[in-house]
Amino acid sequence: MKNQVQLITYVDRLTAGGFSDLKALVDGPLSGVIGGVHPLPFFDPIDGADAGFDPSDHTAVDPRLGDWNDVRALSTSVDIMADMIVNHVSADSPAFKDFLEKGDASEFADMFLTFGKVFPDGATEQDLLAIYRPRPGFPFNKMTFADGSKRLIWTTFTPKQIDIDVFSKHGAAYLDAILSRFKEGGVTAIRLDAAGYAVKKPGTSSFMIPETYAFLGELAEKARGLGMEVLVEIHSYYRDQIEIAKKVDRVYDFALPPLVLHSLFTGEAGPLAEWLKISPRNAITVLDTHDGIGVIDVGAATDGRPGLLAPAALDALVETMHERSGGESRQATGAAASNLDLYQVNCTYYDALGKRDSEYLIARALQFFAPGIPQVYYVGLLGGVNDMGLLNRTKVGRDINRHYYTPEEVRTSLDKPVVRKLFKLARFRNTHPAFDGDFTVEQPSASRLVLSWTKDDERAALDVDFKTMTASISHRGVGGDGQFVVG
Repeated sequence: MKNQVQLITYVDRLTAGGFSDLKALVDGPLSGVIGGVHPLPFFDPIDGADAGFDPSDHTAVDPRLGDWNDVRALSTSVDIMADMIVNHVSADSPAFKDFLEKGDASEFADMFLTFGKVFPDGATEQDLLAIYRPRPGFPFNKMTFADGSKRLIWTTFTPKQIDIDVFSKHGAAYLDAILSRFKEGGVTAIRLDAAGYAVKKPGTSSFMIPETYAFLGELAEKARGLGMEVLVEIHSYYRDQIEIAKKVDRVYDFALPPLVLHSLFTGEAGPLAEWLKISPRNAITVLDTHDGIGVIDVGAATDGRPGLLAPAALDALVETMHERSGGESRQATGAAASNLDLYQVNCTYYDALGKRDSEYLIARALQFFAPGIPQVYYVGLLGGVNDMGLLNRTKVGRDINRHYYTPEEVRTSLDKPVVRKLFKLARFRNTHPAFDGDFTVEQPSASRLVLSWTKDDERAALDVDFKTMTASISHRGVGGDGQFVVG
């Protein structure tokens, strides 16, 4: 993966079209701004129960976006990452429909997890309470088969997303087929979506247990054998994330977004500085994603280990996001919306900062200087705001940050001063040689951070004062010395 700014986007929500339109955008106004693209699930269909994360056919491109030839064409312009949804398939998939129709007589019966398959000897109260849950309730849904019988089916997220047995004959073959198709389609990196939930074992949390690590390691080896790098998406306690990073190619730095907000809201640089000293260097850094702004990653562990932020600071962080967004994020978060993820606030990052251009640009500069490869969500790339109309129509919390752009809206957004300045930052991050060197973080005062990259005679440094809300970048090297203000 190129050490340059990456774009993560829904193809149709950024282009109002398909892969050919995305390629035109990448080759045109985004040229030099991004070095790779992660098209969010583009499989058939893209408009299921979870915006493409519940494909009926994980090996087929939704024809509304194009086909695999179009994906390969995009790969000639930039590197491509694709989602490999390892935990579940759509309830509308042919395999699950066959299982509902024929029950145990289905050739795909081994592929799906019933309550009885996971707990053949039954489950105690403690067995059930031990299961780690990203959402309220238990991970089972009662489903009726063609013969009228009923079973509990394991569904980690929604009733339309059916968990698979990754160790079964058909489950393993299904995952192998996805890898092969990706290789043929020009994909050079994969993100293992919902990977932490892939292995279920009685008496455990069924989340990132030793068997999960072993499974992910084997899957990653297969991917690497096909020339693909592997990114694992896991929200977890920050020290666990550090340990996970040692076992995989890349992880997300999900602690960075709330810590940057905390510093910008409070003027306190300490927690962010401490994290940047120990954060995984093989990270993909983010501020915004297709999901919400995570908070679990900086909170305390379930066993009582302290977090990067104290509970009171975490509560204040969430409340400040709600206040700065004018209460819009509150309408999209938790019980206020049908998306009940327990670890995120649904809001654009720009709105979470109260649409303050200078603070938004400082946040992006911090992301671009943090260890790892920066990835920017399409709404954030265009300085987008909360889509309350879409939220009100769908009642899905995360849709507040999943706007459908028209071509005219894209053109208008590209001309906004905050976007032009963001593109300048991105081009600097993509081209300065120092970012391939060594990283250091200094905290000269309680409210100030200096993040530096050095390689031979090349150096780039970001100096941020959260008290005065000012930031500047200085650089030196073969291309000349210079300095410019951020914001």
